[in-house]
Amino acid sequence: MSVIVTDNGFGADDFDCGFVPLGDAAANDCDYGIDLASDTAPGALASLTNAPMIRIDFPSFADGRGFTLAAMLRRAGFKGRLRAKGHVLADQYAMARRSGFDEVEIDDALAARQPEEQWLFRADWHTHNYQSRLRG
Repeated sequence: MSVIVTDNGFGADDFDCGFVPLGDAAANDCDYGIDLASDTAPGALASLTNAPMIRIDFPSFADGRGFTLAAMLRRAGFKGRLRAKGHVLADQYAMARRSGFDEVEIDDALAARQPEEQWLFRADWHTHNYQSRLRG
C-alpha cells in the first residue's frame, strides 16, 4: 500500500489507469502512466510530453537524479501529473515540488516514520526558499 503526499497532506492514490515501464509504452498519447527509472537517459524524455502521468523512481533518498528528470520534463513541455515514488523524505518535499513534481508516493512504513505533519510543514514551498529570501 502507498500514500500520496500533496500540498494538502496525505491521501489515497486516485490514478487508476495503471503504469507501464518506459520500454513498454506504446505511444506518446497513451491512457496509462509511465514509470521512469532514475537512470533514464535524458533523450528519452521528449517523447513523453502527452502522457497523463509520469512516475519517477527514487531508489534511495541520496539519489537526486529524479529531481533533474522532473525539471527536464517540465522544460520539455510536460503538462501532466508528475509523481516522485520511493525513498523521498519529508525534508526533500519542497525540492520535489520546486523541480516540477505534483505529488510524492511513499510507502506506509515511511508515512509512519515521517507523519503527515512533517510533510505539511514543508508544503509552503513557494515562500520558504533561499531565492525568495535573497529577493526580499
